[in-house]
Amino acid sequence: MITLYGIPNCDTVKKARAWLDTHALPYSFHDFKKAGVPADRLATWTQILGWEKVLNRQGTTWRKLDAATQASVTDAASAQAVMLAHASTVKRPVVEWGGDVLTVGFSPDAWADKIPG
Repeated sequence: MITLYGIPNCDTVKKARAWLDTHALPYSFHDFKKAGVPADRLATWTQILGWEKVLNRQGTTWRKLDAATQASVTDAASAQAVMLAHASTVKRPVVEWGGDVLTVGFSPDAWADKIPG
C-alpha cells in the first residue's frame, strides 16, 4: 500500500494526489497538520534518504525560523528535531511505495516506474 505524507493544501501534494488518482493507484494519506510527523517514519526517511533531502530549506516555514534554530541544524538528529517541531519543514510529499522505496517531492517522470504491471 502506498502512503503519501504531506499537507492537504500544499500545491505539490495536490498534484501528487491527483497523479495517483489519475493512475488509479490506491494510497493512504497522512496529514501532517492533523496527525503530525511520525517520529519513527521520519527517522527511517532521514536514514534512507539523508536528512538534507528530507528537510525543506526553501519553504516559508524554514525562512520564518529564527537564525539560531536554522543554524542549529547540523546533523540528522537536529534536523529531525526541527522537522518534528515544525511539520512544514518536511519536504513534500514523502511517499512510501512499499518496502524501503521512498520518494520525496513530486516528479511524474520518476513516479512513472512505480506503476505496477
